[in-house]
Amino acid sequence: MTAQQRLQAMPVPLLAWYDENRRDLPWRGTRDPYKIWVSEIMLQQTRVTAVLPYYRQWMEQLPDVTALAAVEEERLLKLWEGLGYYSRARNLQKAARMIVQELGGRFPPTYESLLRLPGVGEYTAGAVASIAFGERVPAVDGNVLRLAARVAELEEDILDPKVRRRIREDMTAAMPSDRPGDFNQAMMDLGAMVCLPNGAPLCESCPLSRLCAAHAAGRETQLPVKRKKAERRVEEMTVFLLLSQGRTAVRKRPDSGLLAGLWEFPHLPGHLDEGAAAAALGEMGLVPVLWRQRLESRHIFTHVEWHMTGYLVEVRGEGAGLTWADRAELSALAVPSAFSRFLEAVQAALEESAIKGKEEDAETSSPAG
Repeated sequence: MTAQQRLQAMPVPLLAWYDENRRDLPWRGTRDPYKIWVSEIMLQQTRVTAVLPYYRQWMEQLPDVTALAAVEEERLLKLWEGLGYYSRARNLQKAARMIVQELGGRFPPTYESLLRLPGVGEYTAGAVASIAFGERVPAVDGNVLRLAARVAELEEDILDPKVRRRIREDMTAAMPSDRPGDFNQAMMDLGAMVCLPNGAPLCESCPLSRLCAAHAAGRETQLPVKRKKAERRVEEMTVFLLLSQGRTAVRKRPDSGLLAGLWEFPHLPGHLDEGAAAAALGEMGLVPVLWRQRLESRHIFTHVEWHMTGYLVEVRGEGAGLTWADRAELSALAVPSAFSRFLEAVQAALEESAIKGKEEDAETSSPAG
């Protein structure tokens, strides 16, 4: 059996397995293109379990494309907070506004028209077009590439654009005309549940094991072939978690680049000791009053890794270019997950300050004994 014959023989056993084992997900069982589109964008670079609570909250507050087009950016980013890759959220809104303003609120119904939306690539367009509109077009992601490489025992680098293009053509040829959306979702589920990316795949549970050339050759864990990624560069920084009169200092990141437009705690490059950190605060126009805590944290992005030292410190002064936020104001800001450990420490400190303030007010207002 040739590689193409193996791939073209997949639909019957695959769909039979899917009918019995499909995942119960909130965006399944619908042909609403808005719900499918949002789920696919959220799932990029993100695990299903992490997406679920975000998806539910999003749909409660932004149930359709009109609501998404109209929401304020600060609220949009707050709903996305913790999912990362914030450009995805901004592109969702750009696309929603295009749909509302140029298409009268009607979702583009074809693969080619979906590709014109900001942030929509071949995979997302294929998923929405096939699931929502029944178009016979594949949705080729890492799961599909891995499955195809193992079933056909491909020796080539699946990250090579030429190889990806050929696999896409093979998937198009293999797709059944009556269930294209189910075929794509079945491939997603099989890759997530059985033909696993890390560790040994669960071949004994796989409906494609009899077709799989890699399984027959005992090479499941050797495939697919992928070129090594370039090592991430490491950036060291010192983060200032500043407290003053029940408020903390934050600042907004630039409108372009990494984490564009989000709120962050002020920081400087390099790991500064307490003396150097105090000098840096002086240059900001701040006077350290009490050094409360030193924290360490790391955060990994696709191409860069942040190694951070944080100082929780009470200060006097306003500081140039800083915005001071109390607990309620801070909770309304979109702060990237890179600062999550520091955010927790600041929120705890502000909570402690609020409780202390209430106790002092109670003591002041109570009658003398």
